[in-house]
Amino acid sequence: MNIYALITPLVILLLLLEIIVTWRLRNGKYPFQDTVTNLGTGIANQCVNLAVAFFVYKWYGFLHEITPFHIPFTWYTGILLLLLQDFVFYWFHRLGHTINIFWAAHMPHHSSEEMNLSVGIRASFTQRLFQFLFFDWILVVVGFSPDAVYAIAAIHLLLAYWHHTAYINKMGWIEKLFVTPSHHRVHHGVNPQYLDKNFSEFLIVWDKWFGSFEPEGEEVCYGVTHPPKTWNPIYINFQFWKQLWDDAVAAPYFWDKIRIWFMPLGWRPRGLPPYGDSALGYNKSQQVKYESTPFSNSKAYLIVQVALAMVLIFITINLSLPLAYYHRVLLSAAIFLMVISWSGILEGKNWAIALEIFRSVFMGGALLYSLTDAGITTIDSWVTIITALVVGFNVFYSSMYLKVQAYKKEESFA
Repeated sequence: MNIYALITPLVILLLLLEIIVTWRLRNGKYPFQDTVTNLGTGIANQCVNLAVAFFVYKWYGFLHEITPFHIPFTWYTGILLLLLQDFVFYWFHRLGHTINIFWAAHMPHHSSEEMNLSVGIRASFTQRLFQFLFFDWILVVVGFSPDAVYAIAAIHLLLAYWHHTAYINKMGWIEKLFVTPSHHRVHHGVNPQYLDKNFSEFLIVWDKWFGSFEPEGEEVCYGVTHPPKTWNPIYINFQFWKQLWDDAVAAPYFWDKIRIWFMPLGWRPRGLPPYGDSALGYNKSQQVKYESTPFSNSKAYLIVQVALAMVLIFITINLSLPLAYYHRVLLSAAIFLMVISWSGILEGKNWAIALEIFRSVFMGGALLYSLTDAGITTIDSWVTIITALVVGFNVFYSSMYLKVQAYKKEESFA
């Protein structure tokens, strides 16, 4: 059973509640373009989590067989595992802001210039794999089962999700022990005093004990020191990977080509110029947020597509459905095409309409093939009729109503 498929409905419910509050207050805390990008990145990331789950159960299963320790999973060992995982994650998270290769895996989550619950969904495609590959294996070696480690990791992720809100102020005595939204807002800040602070996810005591704690004071400026300036989730996820690769290729010395991946942030190979002052951070008065001009008539259309994507991702990651691995790979490809297409629509790219038409047809075909091949439905069922209607609507609307428009100020999602 995929634990992520169980917690996803709760995540969506909390997100919808915050969007409703934002809509009633009309305060602009959910810019439409950023929100769609966050949702698209999170939806695509769920496909990656399928591959991570496969890795965890295979590799961690091997470790669990050879370790002499076996801890039964009970309510109290579950709490112990949560605390241990929180401690391990603190160091993984801290390393993710220190070493180039780990920052490459973590940076996409920080790339939003907003703070709301949709930012909590803007997950890196590679961070979960790095967490399980380099850190959480120690929990299996000490005796916890792969099932327990994977499940508690999802619960730990859910406990950190609510921190991504701007609506909850400081929480008094709770902040002495637990991580709160105020603590995590600091962590997402690029203000000079907030850089590389508050790495904890559940217990704030780790930051207080190990010297990385910073209370919230000045208004937080969100983002990264080198903003991606795009809504494309592929570029957002691989921007820093590309930067490291380009530096490795350009490095005059072979040893520098290797060690750049494992050096601290800001280090550059010999013979290359240093980075500029932007690495020192900036505040709200200095920030210029990225905006783009989407196609006209695209807002309502993209809202419908996000809703459809929720259905498609639930089918893809729901391990209770008898889908083969190649079905899930095919559906995942359709999902990645979908979120890339969204970015093109949001940026008014010339190729976006053609891609949207292609991906709609591909998505419908992939869904029908997967469901019929797995014996879940038949080609003459109501599922085929609904899928055909959705594909037809997408193709017609994309062809007739999505048009280039003159620049206008960014709208809010709610």
